[in-house]
Amino acid sequence: MTPTRWLAEYAWLPDQAEPTADVLIEAEDGRITAVTPLGGAGTPTAGVEVLGDATRLPGLTLPGLANAHSHAFHRALRGRTHGGRGDFWTWRDVMYEVAARLDPDSYLALARAAYAEMALAGITCVGEFHYLHHGPDGTPYADPNAMGAALVEAAAQAGIRLTLLDACYLTATVDGEPLTGPQRRFGDGDALRWADRASAFTPDGAHALVGAAVHSVRAVPAEQLATVAGWADRRGAPLHLHLSEQPAENDACRAAHGRTPARLLADHGVLGPGTVAVHATHPTSADVTLLGDTGTGVCLCPTTERDLADGIGPARRLAEAGVALSLGSDSHAVVDLFEEARAVELDERLRTRRRGHFAPAELLAAATVAGHAALGWRDAGRIAVGDRADLVTVRLDSARTAGVPPVGAFFAATAADVASVVVDGRQVVADGRHLKVDVPRELRTAIGAVTR
Repeated sequence: MTPTRWLAEYAWLPDQAEPTADVLIEAEDGRITAVTPLGGAGTPTAGVEVLGDATRLPGLTLPGLANAHSHAFHRALRGRTHGGRGDFWTWRDVMYEVAARLDPDSYLALARAAYAEMALAGITCVGEFHYLHHGPDGTPYADPNAMGAALVEAAAQAGIRLTLLDACYLTATVDGEPLTGPQRRFGDGDALRWADRASAFTPDGAHALVGAAVHSVRAVPAEQLATVAGWADRRGAPLHLHLSEQPAENDACRAAHGRTPARLLADHGVLGPGTVAVHATHPTSADVTLLGDTGTGVCLCPTTERDLADGIGPARRLAEAGVALSLGSDSHAVVDLFEEARAVELDERLRTRRRGHFAPAELLAAATVAGHAALGWRDAGRIAVGDRADLVTVRLDSARTAGVPPVGAFFAATAADVASVVVDGRQVVADGRHLKVDVPRELRTAIGAVTR
């Protein structure tokens, strides 16, 4: 295969505090084979015009962004849950209404459009926290993994990679209330039957991996947590879970088990280097230490956490405890990892009334290499030889980024400033347009089919 060459006006290379000017990036078979800085940290040189066979990437080129926590069907809720009062629990009722209407075909259409929107935002890989398994009354489809297969196909059609985090979801409350209503389609009965179904699924395509998820301590009884953790450990697969998303979850866990959710999970072997806790908005100080000591990662989803009035997680304390931070769009109230990354810093400013908690390079790492690693793609998220050729180019001449130095663009840009996206060496987005999906039209159609 003929090598592909790109000339980035600026590129953010590994271990650099700021972007480098004039970088020639070469790839073959979807892997980066050479990275050659031709200029330096200053102004791009005029001599780059001689590289006529290279595709020019004007602007700032970043590694592919990783959305480490997604519920694809939540995209249908955007703009429909913001008008009244309430909290996470009242929002959840509206979410269940959409969940009740989906089938494999409508899920494929909705997820394809949602994942294509992610591609437009520079996301080259998504972690889909998948618990919408069965028919509306809980009866499995003829193919028990039909809904998961729809998500894998949706990602393929949208042109991005996917880690399907198959979630075990068995009970409605920490003290074991049974699933009712729309929740019935989430459950497999017990963790062994969950494991049998998850083991039977092999994704179609090299773009997809399968991992595991404990939905939460509300949804998996304590005595069955080790079954899910063991399934992931034997396969070397990522294991994700919702953790301490709301104070009510913590209170219920203490009442039922006499300990915090983090302590309960650790006692049953769930925490560890292969595990990512999503949210961790309300951990105790001991929980923060426990997450760091076990090597557990944390995926922050700031736009969802603020949308649902969940609170602000202790991002800096987690990082100082040694926790690797990644980012997710969760409910897709916003699909913009620039905004998620900014919010990590800006929320800390609100809490402390001080500035400067995270350097731009730290936030970039959370949005790229740390997110890919959290999803089991340890060969992605850096513009480096041997890594996957995922390149996201952000305009530096938009109304938001004009006059902004390249190092500041990560704080100034939005998803709308993404001009070009390359995934595994393949162009998916050019000139700000998805090459295969009419994203606005498909979103309107898919959302209209499952909402009223």
